[in-house]
This record gives sequence, structure tokens and C-alpha cells, in this order.
Amino acid sequence: MQIGAHVSISGSLDRSVDNAVERECSAFQIFTRNPRSWFAKDVDPNDAEKFKEKLSDSDIDRMATCAHMPYLPNLSTPEDEGYEKSIKSMIKEVERCDKLGIPYLVTHLGSHKGSGEENGIKRLTNALNEVAKTKADVMILLENTAGQKNSVGSDFKQLAEIFSKCKPAKKFGVCLDTCHAFVAGYDLRTKEAAKKTMKEFDETVGIENLKILHLNDSKGELNSNLDRHNHIGLGEIGNEGLSEMIKIMNENKIPIVLETPIDDIRDDFENIRKAKSLA
Repeated sequence: MQIGAHVSISGSLDRSVDNAVERECSAFQIFTRNPRSWFAKDVDPNDAEKFKEKLSDSDIDRMATCAHMPYLPNLSTPEDEGYEKSIKSMIKEVERCDKLGIPYLVTHLGSHKGSGEENGIKRLTNALNEVAKTKADVMILLENTAGQKNSVGSDFKQLAEIFSKCKPAKKFGVCLDTCHAFVAGYDLRTKEAAKKTMKEFDETVGIENLKILHLNDSKGELNSNLDRHNHIGLGEIGNEGLSEMIKIMNENKIPIVLETPIDDIRDDFENIRKAKSLA
């Protein structure tokens, strides 16, 4: 089983590997920079080497690591200035991942801001295809959304449509978020429900395209479109369904990353232990 959490890079990028090892992770995700800013300093070559050395010295497989796009870019926006800025930001992020040897970059699919799903998807896929022209050896993973207003990609069929328009295909994969899927209307609360949802995912998107699972419980109810993650087993999905999701991922050798809250209820250490116990 490859399982872990989103870990901090506070102090330096290589500290993220220390944080992952400390939490007994066999997979992990990072932001390579401040996710709430447009500005990012270039990756220092020495920092990149330290990151790669520490990762190589650990028991964590490089192919079980990923980075997540910052929050500000919107690849589906109809606004030209923000659109161009978002594309440039993502190209830089892909290049940062390449320097660090991180194989996957997870991206949100953005908001069409009222311009309509068709327009949003066209803008999104054009942007992704522009980013994919970079020579970086990094696969872009499309993350399913929670179905918030003006968002695209919460429905598996629409996610498959977006994925099919991304070229070249070898540059793209998918990241499935359990909380997002659940609040978008895909039941995961029981063993049978989880199997049914994943069967539908396989028939539409294709499980061979799934490279990372974001394992999160949900504060929102089924079909609520509320993107609020909860601790493993303490939300509306619960232990049975999440346990089945872990087993399906293990069978298919897909790394699992938790994006659970850090609060007085539980921390990363406890959530990772809980997820391992469900396996």
C-alpha cells in the first residue's frame, strides 16, 4: 500500500520529505511554493538536489509523489488576462516539478464564471494542451470537482470528455477525490456503493488513467456540492466506503494521498494510521 498525506514544505522543499517520513508516509503531495500567491521564486538547484537525495534515501517511491497547483490560476476563465496568467503559472509549475523529479501535477479544472460549461471546457482544454507542449517529464492530473456553481468536471462523463480532448494523451492522467465525488452525487458510503461508483468511473474515465487518489471524508452530504473535507471515517462517507476505496486502490497499485483537516480532533499522524487500519 502506498499511502500518505499532503505535507508542508515550510523551511525548505526538502523538509517535505522529512515530514512525510516522520508521518510514516509511503506517498505524499506538496505545494512547491506558496499556493495563495501568483509569485514564486525559481527552484534553487541545491534545494532540488537535496529534495531528490532525501527522497532517494527514503523508502518512498518517487512515482508515489505529486504536487498540487496553486489556488489562484483558473484555466476555464473567460477573462483573457487571468487566462494567460494562469497558463504561464501552470507552465512554471510543471517546470518546477520537473526540476524536483516529481512525476505528477494535480490541477483543479477551474470556473467558467457564467460563460457556460461548453466555453469553460474549451478554454480549459486549450490551456492544458498549451501547457503540455513543455518538454518537462511531468504528467498533469485532472482532479474531479465537487460540482460547485460554474465549475466543470464533477460528472465522470464530463471529466472523461475533458480528458479525451487533452493531447498528447501520455501527458495527462486523473486524480480522483473521494469527497468531491461524494458531494457531486456519487455514493461511496457502503462497500457496494463504492464498487458501483468505481465501476462507473472505470467505464467512463478508465481506471488505467487514475494515477492518484485523494482520500478524504466529507462534511457535506451526498449531492450537496459542498467542498469541505473531513477526517477519515468521521464524515458523511464513513469507514465502510473509504475502506473499500483503499482496497480498490491497493488492488490497482494507485497511491493514496490524504488532504484531511488538521485540528483538535485529529492530525495527519492519526488520519494516516486510521486509513491504514481500514485497509
